[in-house]
This record gives sequence, structure tokens and C-alpha cells, in this order.
Amino acid sequence: MIMNEQIKASEVRLVGLDGEDLGVVSREEALALACRHKVDLVCESLFSSPPPCRLIGRGAAKERESRQRKDERTQGQAPRTKEIRLTPRIEDHDYETKLRQAEKLLREGSAVQLVVKLAGSKEGTMAKELLERMGKELSACGKRETGIQVSGKQAAVRLLPVR
Repeated sequence: MIMNEQIKASEVRLVGLDGEDLGVVSREEALALACRHKVDLVCESLFSSPPPCRLIGRGAAKERESRQRKDERTQGQAPRTKEIRLTPRIEDHDYETKLRQAEKLLREGSAVQLVVKLAGSKEGTMAKELLERMGKELSACGKRETGIQVSGKQAAVRLLPVR
């Protein structure tokens, strides 16, 4: 961000404190106006001639820039994954509780990894049916990223939030 004396252009297109257009003025005149009102002169773009500049309260420009950077960082990140563990012989009440937890996490924007722990070799089909049922019931707020993966002692599926 280019502010105050860092602006090298001889003329700038100036926008006032309340958003009013003050037209094209010299750099010195814009800096004097900024000093008189005790605000910063901030250049918004260097790609046009004369560069558009704005009078902004002290510190507000830096705060706005840091907020923009934070928003850009969070937009670029993948959603956090939360794991919910189940068993193939889950009771109805427990199933409904886990379903509500998963739905809440998906609505908050987190990805959910549903994991069913297997004890015996015959529980694989039960686990797959459980994950399919849960995936269907959560289809309003989450979509499957992966298929159901049954491997060794667990079966898992990952759901992403629907935006």
C-alpha cells in the first residue's frame, strides 16, 4: 500500500473523506489537505494516470489492508476436516446424535470424515450400509468427496460442505 510521501506522481485524482470526488489535484495540494484534516493519503492503483488516491482516517487504511489479506488467506485454505467415529452396530439414538454433529460441522464449513471402526470381517458390509445411509441423510448440507473406503479395521467416507 502506497501512502502519503511514498506517492511519486505529480498529480492525483483525489476522493475526499466522505467519498466526494475532488478532481485532479497536485500531489503537494493533496498531501497538504491530508495534513490539514489529520488523515492519510492512500494511492488505490498505480495502473492509471493520474493515480486515484483517497483521504482515509489514520490507521484505517492499514486495518482495511490487513483485513483484506486475512480474507484472501482464509479463502485459499481447504476446509478443516473433523472426524466422527461410529460403530457398525450403533443404536438409533447414538446415530441421530452423530448425524446432528456431522450436520452442524458441515453447516459451519468444516469437512467431515465419517469413520466406522470394524471388529470383525463381517462388519464391512454393515459399515458400508451405515455410511451410505448417513451420506444420504446429510446430502442437503454435504456432498461426498470420496467413495466409501473399506480397508482393514475401518470404513471411511469424507464429506465436504455444500456452499
